[in-house]
Amino acid sequence: MTDMRTETNEAKNPVAVVILAHGAGAGMDHPFMKTMAEKLADKGITVVRFNFPYMEAGKKFPGSPKTNIAAWGEMLDEVSAKYPDLPLFMAGKSYGGRMGSHLLAQEPDRPVKGIIYLGFPLHAPGKDSKDRAAHLGDIKVPQLFLQGTRDKLANIEMMQEVVGELGNATLVEIEDGDHSFKVPKGKWNNEEEIFEVLTVKILSWLHDFRTD
Repeated sequence: MTDMRTETNEAKNPVAVVILAHGAGAGMDHPFMKTMAEKLADKGITVVRFNFPYMEAGKKFPGSPKTNIAAWGEMLDEVSAKYPDLPLFMAGKSYGGRMGSHLLAQEPDRPVKGIIYLGFPLHAPGKDSKDRAAHLGDIKVPQLFLQGTRDKLANIEMMQEVVGELGNATLVEIEDGDHSFKVPKGKWNNEEEIFEVLTVKILSWLHDFRTD
């Protein structure tokens, strides 16, 4: 297996396992990643985080998508072997989720129950487009999109169109959230409240599909 560091938040009596991939510019130890994993583990979801090879090598840029898509495949092999009796889900913050989606589009028969996007990067800032979503229709499993309504990497109206065109997809809009789900002061009580909302939405969706 490619040299990728991993860390697992084990849940007590887990009902599912989620592999959580990081965004392009910050690794698995970023506070967002750690907090999200802890929140889900507290609710009965074992979470496995990992670093893409470029991040482990100390590089600032992801490089070839092919390498990172392959890394996703290796993680699926490893985690599914370790937890053969638990429903398996993929999840990713921004770039990590997009790379996971490409794997599922290329290999749709992977033993995965669904995929969760924590801020799908639909386009570059200021360059609104749906081109990055062209492959999503090839994914067979349910897809959950959690998107801030102020996300500069995902025009929310375009996201609504993308999800509406997919057969088995759900869009959850985080009001006033940006690409990192941060909101202007006074819009939410605190950051903790946003994590709670993300966790509740994910858990509700997982409950719907984990035993299908």
